[in-house]
Amino acid sequence: MTPGTFSRKKRHAFEPDYAVPPGRTLQETIDTLGMDQRDLATRTGLSTKHINQIIQGIAPITQETALLLEIVTGVPARLWNNLEMNYREQLSRIEEQKRLIKDLAWLSEIPTAELVKRKKLIRHSDQSLYLKSVLGFFGVANVDAWKRVWMSPSFAFRKSKAFNSKPAAMATWLRLGEVEAHGISCQPFDKAKFRSTLEAIRSLTTERAEVFEPQMKKLCAEAGVAVVLVPEIKGAPASGAAQWLTPEKAMIQLSLRHKTNDHFWFSFFHEAGHILNDGKKEKFIDVNHGEGESEEKADRFASNILIPLKYAGELPKLKSPQTLKQFAQSIGIAPGIVVGRLQHDKIIGYNQLNSLKIRFDWVEQS
Repeated sequence: MTPGTFSRKKRHAFEPDYAVPPGRTLQETIDTLGMDQRDLATRTGLSTKHINQIIQGIAPITQETALLLEIVTGVPARLWNNLEMNYREQLSRIEEQKRLIKDLAWLSEIPTAELVKRKKLIRHSDQSLYLKSVLGFFGVANVDAWKRVWMSPSFAFRKSKAFNSKPAAMATWLRLGEVEAHGISCQPFDKAKFRSTLEAIRSLTTERAEVFEPQMKKLCAEAGVAVVLVPEIKGAPASGAAQWLTPEKAMIQLSLRHKTNDHFWFSFFHEAGHILNDGKKEKFIDVNHGEGESEEKADRFASNILIPLKYAGELPKLKSPQTLKQFAQSIGIAPGIVVGRLQHDKIIGYNQLNSLKIRFDWVEQS
């Protein structure tokens, strides 16, 4: 301790991990008065069984019972009421602590460091406050509710390779998209308008990202679809996702996982296919090649809108950069998309013509 200063020990409130029922005080009181439980039952008009349950902490001391005990024992009713209130409160605290310990284990599954980095969470030294912040981010009251919402069968990724990743990380990535999408103002969904909008967006594939991104978002919002770009999270290797936020508002979420224009545009139109052709109850997540009829249908939709079937016969002839670029220009799409299609169809190798693809990277916004 230095001159002019005083040291002070930090005090911590003691929270016992047990609760003492008011029945213990009642037993001590009647012992002092020379009564047993049967005597107390006779004098209060309560059953011996009920008195025994009060003493064990099973039955509560009601306000009416407290008044009876005051008359028989001489101990004020307010004391019995306070003992009962404190006992029930301590029982609740013990249960809350048990839930907290259980829920903190769940917290370790959530990529909280990534959420802090993205400024979606503020780290707390108090773990209980931190837990509440994470639950608030997901829009649920507790971990059981989180499991009901985010691990429900409505998630199509439970049936695909996506579920082999980390479900909590995948749920976090999806929630990031939801939060952003909820902030986008959209017109009520119009299926016909969205379908025609996709043709207009297809022509944007030849534009730079800073040109096409705001335009595609605007066009989709006018048709009732919020488009959000959310960087992938470790453990959640998704390229895209599609879901309905409300009956009148859909969301397409993209991660730029593969960072080339062929993958980006295929993922966008794949998710658009889900919005147009599938129901509103499931959430679809694209991880590499999907499984099932819906995923195959969405793949065909994306392939055919980017390179219509009537041009498919030309693809095997595109062996040089020059002929490929001419073909891409003639049908109004970026050459990199054609390269991706040729590679997928095994017409060329995955190491060929990649120089024609355009690479996308995230730019930090201040």
